[in-house]
Amino acid sequence: MKIELREIPFPSEDIPPSCPQIAAEAYEQRVHLLYSKAGVDWVVVYGDREHLANLAFLTGYDPRFEEALLLVGPRQQRFMVVGNEGRGYVPLTTPWVDALLCQSLSLAGQPRSDAPRLADVLGTVGIGRGARVGVVGWKYLEPEETDDPTRPAFVPAYMVDVLRSLVGADGSVTDVTHQMMHPTHGLRANNSAAQIAAFEWSAMRASACVFRLLHGLRPGMSEFEAVGLMRYEGDPLSAHIMCATGKGNIVGLRSPSAKRIELGDGATTAASFWGSLVCRAGMVLDQVDEAFFTGVVTPYFRAMATWYQTLRIGVTGGEIHKAVTAAFGNAPFNSMLNPGHLVSFDEWVHTPIRPGSTEAIASGMALQTDIIPYPLRAGQALNCEDTLAIADASLRAELQSKYPDVWARIGARRAFMRDQLGITLADEVLPLSTAPAYLPPFWLKNKSVCAVA
Repeated sequence: MKIELREIPFPSEDIPPSCPQIAAEAYEQRVHLLYSKAGVDWVVVYGDREHLANLAFLTGYDPRFEEALLLVGPRQQRFMVVGNEGRGYVPLTTPWVDALLCQSLSLAGQPRSDAPRLADVLGTVGIGRGARVGVVGWKYLEPEETDDPTRPAFVPAYMVDVLRSLVGADGSVTDVTHQMMHPTHGLRANNSAAQIAAFEWSAMRASACVFRLLHGLRPGMSEFEAVGLMRYEGDPLSAHIMCATGKGNIVGLRSPSAKRIELGDGATTAASFWGSLVCRAGMVLDQVDEAFFTGVVTPYFRAMATWYQTLRIGVTGGEIHKAVTAAFGNAPFNSMLNPGHLVSFDEWVHTPIRPGSTEAIASGMALQTDIIPYPLRAGQALNCEDTLAIADASLRAELQSKYPDVWARIGARRAFMRDQLGITLADEVLPLSTAPAYLPPFWLKNKSVCAVA
């Protein structure tokens, strides 16, 4: 596969003014399905400001300052246990769930006089002796990581202790997080047409932020000034806004600083909103660096194109990993992390793409390319991350019927990748980001982008 640079204008898109909404009935169906899959008396779903994804996917509620617990019990009982500030927020986001106050979930020093004890609140709804409780945390341990993967691991110990004290020796408290986050059978690995449409809106907005910065960045700006070009408008974040430049080690996770950007710097930036992440990295140069293009850009984009063209329903994560690794050829770097993973309200849910994985790509998955070349020489940077969805014929037909504008944009992106970038996608691969795989390696020559010859 030969890689070349082509002059290709940026394919900008008109972003709709508002995000497609998820109906309350859809949230209720998700909660019911989790309860059915868990096979227990009560499901308790934990969330906090940094670990909101499971709650947001199930209910639309995202904790802003405090911890929160969704309680799902027999006879279709639904409760959201929140602190002082969450009590007024639940009716705005999740009116079909009853809010319960537990002031221990409030910030330190806030009032505690009305409902301070979690045990009392949980006992009031009916969690008691002999109950079987399934707990959903923010991730879970695999069997090779622990002697007992059934024990809840990523939930505050205080809450698990309270649950164990309530159910006693005759009850059980087990981890059921995999029912939400497993890369194939987890609920969040299977997105509806409405959820894909919402993630597409998010991906367009993240794309716009990243390319405003990339197109406007100039030597002499500070990183803060460069990020100001994004015109960030308040979208809920699933990762910090990132920007890093320099001639030393480029750490992509870094937030912007007052550092002045110089000609010849490596540069990277990313924006990640609910359901998407878009990242680009390259060199702050106004001409082609032939050695960098041949030694770094060519094997990297070959691996990227291989990833896209290997992706399809039924292919295993192990097959994708093997194909991408082979595509790097003799390059002195490989993918730093897994080449691709599931994305949702959190930037990384889980991934079927691992060495030797037999877990297959399936309809409903939302995926992010995450092929980060590593190691690179000091001062070098290159990356191209976008969001896409996988949809079988039935899901594609639903998207086309219910969200015709979304469907039209997806079709235009597929044609752009094929006709302009030389990357042909399987029918089920639906690019959600604006300008997917559009990679200008030299940021001051930003219409000169990678393509398959």
